[in-house]
Amino acid sequence: MVKTSSVHLFFIYDLITFALNHTNMKEIVFIVEESQDGGYFARAVNQSIITQGETMEELRNMISDAVRCHFVEDEMPAYVHLHVTREETFAL
Repeated sequence: MVKTSSVHLFFIYDLITFALNHTNMKEIVFIVEESQDGGYFARAVNQSIITQGETMEELRNMISDAVRCHFVEDEMPAYVHLHVTREETFAL
């Protein structure tokens, strides 16, 4: 299993944050991580939205609900991008 460093994840987060700051709010990006207990955990970049789901399908539904609750209709993003990360560790 390959272990993704937190530095790598922060770099990705910063890169996505920079990109979103230079676009209009027609899109929202979520960082998705596999939970150690099973399922998935998602947090939005540049927004206070966090949710989880047991399957990717459930997670997509939970993200849709959370985004609809977070934004008023005029500010609703048209697209959701999921950046799925996975942490792995392996022995040498």
